Order: sequence, then structure tokens, then C-alpha cells
Amino acid sequence: MAVEHQPRTIHTPWGSLTPAVDLAPLLYLRVLYGRVYFLPFGVFEAWTTGEDGPVEWLQFAAYAGACVCSLRVLWLRRRQWRSLQWLAWLLLTLFLFYVASEEISWGERIHGWGVEALRSVNAQKETNIHNLPAVQNYLHVSFIAAGLFFGYGGWRWMPRIEAWPARRFSLYFLFVALFYTYFDLSWISHAERIRNDQEGIELLMAVGLFLHTRHWAFSAALLPSKAA
Repeated sequence: MAVEHQPRTIHTPWGSLTPAVDLAPLLYLRVLYGRVYFLPFGVFEAWTTGEDGPVEWLQFAAYAGACVCSLRVLWLRRRQWRSLQWLAWLLLTLFLFYVASEEISWGERIHGWGVEALRSVNAQKETNIHNLPAVQNYLHVSFIAAGLFFGYGGWRWMPRIEAWPARRFSLYFLFVALFYTYFDLSWISHAERIRNDQEGIELLMAVGLFLHTRHWAFSAALLPSKAA
């Protein structure tokens, strides 16, 4: 079971606050919409919606880093390979490998080679699965489900499973789920749609998973716990 992180006390003129979660996502959104949004030359659009832009590569780096950290945990816990704990880490590792690979179209954006059968039916003419028409329609739902699971369901209902992010990382995932929920509801209700700043928002989930796996890979994972 994960050791609960001791939160940092924030002192304000109105009193002291001790949040139970990491508030970095709030600071990121404040800078994104309070500073970057007003920059000229399309900086905000390039950051939040640009195809093959810096945020997509940052997401890949975060997911790939998280995958490596998760692999380290698997190695450190290799003697527990029959345990539920180890199986959960294996599932998370496979998930991270898949998402990281999809971010760069399984390497096509680097070496230029791809699968023509996938390209021909892909919305962006790339070798990936998430932009196939049959999958793309459910992409937002998958982000909502993943955001709710990593941000609440995992630590709330299965607190003994170390592979699921702890409560302190909740905002990295819940903001992603909230964004896509609001975005889709505005479309269903025929109301004015909010900005589709998906890349800038999705970055939170990638960073949250990296921070979570790094914590276990280089601290608690060095002292293997009892098998679940």
C-alpha cells in the first residue's frame, strides 16, 4: 500500500492551507490561460493544438519515461511476479508502452516507415490506431474514463494497488476528464463549444503518470513490499 505523501502547507493572509493533492496542474492552467494565451504569433495555438508540435513530443517523452520507470518497478518486484501487485504494474507498463508508441505513430514520425493498410484508413494518414474512424469516435470517452480511474477510482476503491496513482496526483487526471466531459456535453446540447485545447490539457495526464511511476521506481520500489 502506498505511503501517503505529506502535503506542503501554504500560508496566505487569510490563514494556512494544507492541500491533500499536488496543485501544480492548477498553476499550469493559470500560466497557460493567464499568460501563454495572450502571447502573439500563435504561440498558444501551437502549444495546445499544433500537430507534431512541442506538446505532443513532451507527451511522448513523459509516457516513455513513465514506461521505463514502470519497467524498473517490474524488475525490482520480479520475485513477486505471481502477485496481483505485479500484474497491476504489468498492465500499467503495457498501457504506457501503447500510448507512448501511439503518440509518435509507432516511430513513423521518426523513421518515416509505416503500414500502408493503416495509413489508407487513418484520419491523419499515419500508422496509428487511435485515429482510425472506428476508434476515434470513442477517444474522448477513453480519456474521460482514464481520467476518472487514475484520478479517483484507483486510489479510492483499490488503495492497496501501488500501480494506480495516489490521491495526491488526482488533479493531473481529473482536469483531463473534466475538459473532455464539458467539451462533449457542449456538443451534445448544441451549445457553444469550448476551445479544443486538447494537446495542452492531455499533457497533464502524461506528466501525472510519469511523476507517479518515477516515485515508485526510485524510492518506495527499492524496498519491496509484501505481495498483495
